[in-house]
Order: sequence, then C-alpha cells, then structure tokens
Amino acid sequence: MVEQNLENKKSANIRNRIKILVVFVVLIGALGYFSFLAFKGATVYYYTISEIMAEPATVEGKMVRVSGKLVPDSFSRAEDSTVAHFMLTDGDNVMPAIHNGVLPDLFFNEHSDIILEGSHVPEHAFHSQNVIVKCPSKYVALVGEEKDS
Repeated sequence: MVEQNLENKKSANIRNRIKILVVFVVLIGALGYFSFLAFKGATVYYYTISEIMAEPATVEGKMVRVSGKLVPDSFSRAEDSTVAHFMLTDGDNVMPAIHNGVLPDLFFNEHSDIILEGSHVPEHAFHSQNVIVKCPSKYVALVGEEKDS
C-alpha cells in the first residue's frame, strides 16, 4: 500500500511537471509569435531615390522611406497652405515630393539628409506623411572653421 502511494505521488509529480512544461512552451511560443507580428508590422523599407524609382507602387497602407537631399530652389508652398512641393536628389536621380504639414527648420539646410516616410507611385510625386532630417551641419561647420584656422 505504501509503495502504491509512492508510485501514485511520483506519477502525479511527473504529470504536474509535464503540464508546467507544456504551459511554459505554449507561453514562450505565443510571445514569440506576437513579437514576430509586432516587428513585421513595424518594418518600414528604406530606399535611395534611384532604388525607389525602379520599384512598383507601394501597397495601400504600406509605408516606405526614401532618402535624399533637397534640390536647391525646388521648394514651393502656396501662401496660407500647408502643402509643400519640392524635389529630392541622390546625386543621380531627382524625385518630386509632396508633403502636407509642418516641415522641420533644418529641412532647408543644403547639407542635411532628408528622409521622407510615405507612399510611392511611379511617375508621380512621392506623398510624404513624415519628414525626418539628419543634420551633419555641426560637423560641416567644424570642418569650415578648421580651414579658417
């Protein structure tokens, strides 16, 4: 009788451990799956202007990023409007772009790299929803100051 109780306790203990292991594996699997979905949905493809011009139109609801420099004297905005029209270049190709909203102050710096986030349709202007400006101006100013010294 005592031996049977010990066997029952051992088998119950093993079943409990198996249940805990199964729950742990399912939990880790679910967290991994949800992490994958979150990162997949948050990815934004990054292109140069030459690359984006060779791509088909972006899928509805999908965002892409494109990087370039503002073409001098290409910026225009109607008075009392928030819609801006301008051109970006990567040195090889030029792409028209439209942005509706406020632009960062550093947008007009000729040394700034501009990253537009939005949608692309070939043969049309890139429709920007977000503008990111990477500014190396502090480094450019330092190089200019060193030449003066």
